[in-house]
Amino acid sequence: MNKIAIVGSGFIGRAWAITFARAGFEVALCDSAAEATEAALAFIDDVLPFLADNDLLNGQTPKVVRGRVKAAPSIAAAVDGADHVQENAPERLDVKKALFTELDRLARPDAVLASSSSAILPSLISEHLAGRHRVCVCHPINPPHLVPAVEVVPAPWTSPETMSRATELMRAAGQKPIVMKRELDGFVMNRMQGAVLEEAFRLVADGYVDPEDVDIGLRDGLALRWSFMGPFETIDLNAPGGVVDYVARYQQIYARITPTQARRVDWAGPVLEVVLKDRRARLPEDKLVERQLWRDRRLMALMAHKRKAAREIGE
Repeated sequence: MNKIAIVGSGFIGRAWAITFARAGFEVALCDSAAEATEAALAFIDDVLPFLADNDLLNGQTPKVVRGRVKAAPSIAAAVDGADHVQENAPERLDVKKALFTELDRLARPDAVLASSSSAILPSLISEHLAGRHRVCVCHPINPPHLVPAVEVVPAPWTSPETMSRATELMRAAGQKPIVMKRELDGFVMNRMQGAVLEEAFRLVADGYVDPEDVDIGLRDGLALRWSFMGPFETIDLNAPGGVVDYVARYQQIYARITPTQARRVDWAGPVLEVVLKDRRARLPEDKLVERQLWRDRRLMALMAHKRKAAREIGE
């Protein structure tokens, strides 16, 4: 596999371009708006030196990686000869269905057609296609060039070969695939993130804590462990006898808590005013882009640390 087509060059598309180019693939980047592709290439030019400074280009120079990314004048040109097509259109079913109709027509018959959709089921995107067996979702965690987890999700008719090829490509690109056995609304990441967000909004809405206290609990608490191990390994290490011992000791706590978590709070209701007031006091709206860049720099530093720690301490 040599060529990857990136269709849609917004936040996710441009990050995918870096991810694949860094891994040695030739990348064709296209968008229905030419200015979007130009903006994506400018972003890539700006960010590659920072990635190099953090040793996140696999020992390559920015120039070498950038040389693998080309702007394509059309979808047809982008997918011509591509082994894998990664779609990054807006999260609207009508848009994606129309786009995949074009991709199924234009891409070579054996190319994998993958969507970056964060919530739309692959069956809904592909049910009308003659080549629906080659469609899956490869949903990244934003931004994929800094956060390696990616969900690989089949429709009921996605072929095993498609799933295998998509999964192996993600691994070859340095990503960490979460291979789902069947599709489910919200996939894995949004369901887990949603559980945390539901509780976060509920705690604030019910007046137990301020939004910043919730952020402290994750940022300076749970996330420190979760940045290098998941919840099952966490509980396996948090009791003397491992996961069985943890369940015996603590399951009753969660059994008691869970019924109180069944009530939803409307995120757009009065609680939103509380959250917005807290966030804008800490970060004015005109500083959002600046803070996004700060986030990416912090992620680079974290990824560099994790790679170094993995080499010196072990995975």
